Amino acid sequence: MDVIRVPEQVGAVLRAARLQQGMTQIEVAEKMGISPQAMSRLEKNAGRASFDRIHRLCLVLGLEVVLRPKSDAAMAKHTPSEW
Repeated sequence: MDVIRVPEQVGAVLRAARLQQGMTQIEVAEKMGISPQAMSRLEKNAGRASFDRIHRLCLVLGLEVVLRPKSDAAMAKHTPSEW
């Protein structure tokens, strides 16, 4: 399971999931009803995308979003730039 701690990690995680499933940006864009250019921007700057758009992409990729409390170890390492 990938843990995302900063917004900049979102796009890389989603891109890796897409590639692992052998899907192109065009295929995912078609399933989401967006342009391939919008899909490219989403992967490059997913940290700024709306939760709705990230959630729809997760559905297309067969992923789920799980929110849970941070572990004590993670809390000890917390920096202001983390979510």
